[in-house]
Amino acid sequence: MTIEIPHYKTMRLSHLILDYNGTIATDGKLIPDIQPLLPQLAEHYQVHVITADTFGSVQAQLREYPVTVKILDSDNHTEEKAAYIDTLGATQCVAIGNGNNDAKMLRHAALGIAIIGEEGCSTATLMQSDLSCRHITDALSLLLHPKRLIATLRQ
Repeated sequence: MTIEIPHYKTMRLSHLILDYNGTIATDGKLIPDIQPLLPQLAEHYQVHVITADTFGSVQAQLREYPVTVKILDSDNHTEEKAAYIDTLGATQCVAIGNGNNDAKMLRHAALGIAIIGEEGCSTATLMQSDLSCRHITDALSLLLHPKRLIATLRQ
């Protein structure tokens, strides 16, 4: 998807990278409101979910959805998330997260969105994002209706 934002930047996005816990899941369970959005997003983006899988539930929670799950295995999740974005081609990525270990991933992505959510949002992640949203459904809706995104980011 190509999104041209006047006096900001033009993005050619093909990957959507989602943090799991705190972003699209609470306590290891997928937030019900996003379930119908994932297949819609998969029509426009390759959807990736990146997680340490703290609750051991990600595979079961996402098995019915067209997403690629990346379970982190290093002892430095901040660097591993950023490296994953770089491997996909950061200029083609939208990254969404809330935790401290998401800050570098959001900074590397062409578009970084911080989610406040029930767990809150780390200040570092908020500062590295292009924009923030109250809830994951708000952020995902921006990607399905890019004119909203343009309205927020144009200068």
